[in-house]
Amino acid sequence: MCGSNLTRNLTNQFVQPPWRVALWSVAYSSILAVAVFGNLVVMWIILAHKRMRTVTNYFLLNLAFSDASMAAFNTLVNFVYATHGEWYFGEAYCKFHNFFPVTAVFASIYSMTAIAVDRYMAIIHPLKPRLSATATKVVIACIWCLAVVLAFPLCFYSTTRTLPRRTICYVAWPRPAEDSFMYHIIVTVLVYLLPLVVMGITYTIVGVTLWGSEIPGDSSDNYHGQLRAKRKVVKMMIVVVVTFALCWLPYHVYFIVTGLNKRLNRLKSIQQVYLAVLWLAMSSTMYNPIIYCCLNGRFRAGFKRAFRWCPFIHVSSYDELELRATRLNPRNQSSMCTLSRIDTSGSLNNAIEEPLLGT
Repeated sequence: MCGSNLTRNLTNQFVQPPWRVALWSVAYSSILAVAVFGNLVVMWIILAHKRMRTVTNYFLLNLAFSDASMAAFNTLVNFVYATHGEWYFGEAYCKFHNFFPVTAVFASIYSMTAIAVDRYMAIIHPLKPRLSATATKVVIACIWCLAVVLAFPLCFYSTTRTLPRRTICYVAWPRPAEDSFMYHIIVTVLVYLLPLVVMGITYTIVGVTLWGSEIPGDSSDNYHGQLRAKRKVVKMMIVVVVTFALCWLPYHVYFIVTGLNKRLNRLKSIQQVYLAVLWLAMSSTMYNPIIYCCLNGRFRAGFKRAFRWCPFIHVSSYDELELRATRLNPRNQSSMCTLSRIDTSGSLNNAIEEPLLGT
């Protein structure tokens, strides 16, 4: 993301046997295929179905776009450079290669943070006004502007250098050792630790409220249906956040450890460590569509529609309703309470009305 530490040496000492390169090629190509195609399907589900165009889903749309973009533009290039130790793609793409991943990761994690704050406001402060569609778009634009500001130094200082045996792409910091390490500490705090702390606090409060908020004696189908729907959505978003955190943790630890101990970069085994850590970080772009499909009824229905050409995929009338229905008549509520959008009274019921994404 900030330029591979493996390619700062003047000679290319990291030559791998063909079988190992082939295995890593399959691993990284899998990320590219699943992440790009899966996130494009998520974007289609949200944009093509009016019912899915909610405030929170716009943030999920932004998350899907940033993940698909990073997978498409950086995954294989990162792999080729880390494997061969030689830059084949020119100086302009060198700047973009170092700049865009920080931008995309910033947009991804702050989209998750915006969802967490939105859920917090909807559940803890249900009577306060929610974000409008216009305000949501302004927030997304601000996220990308801040991401560009944070990543700009990488674009500004990135350059290529032709050595006797190869060409390298690197970030030519004014003070290489100090600036590189300090920048990565800043990125780790702003793009990893800070948003995770915010999401941890908000989802803890939301979880305590949802799992401890049942009213004794309130046994209405609508109440319990809406409460279950809210709980499922919070569970899904917690899985998304935890997956992101686990995927990127080794990457940040790797750069901090190698920044503190420069001798580690001269070990030949460090190349395999870096490739594994990079693969895990890049793989974070492909898990969200799988999580949505497994844990959310409407996204699952959308994926069925996208893959309806497969002979073993059957799209039922219920799946069509999940994406197309608006408000159900109360008489239909008992049979399909998970699709209910009926408003309820009372402050607690207001806190759990209108399931975010469906069950």
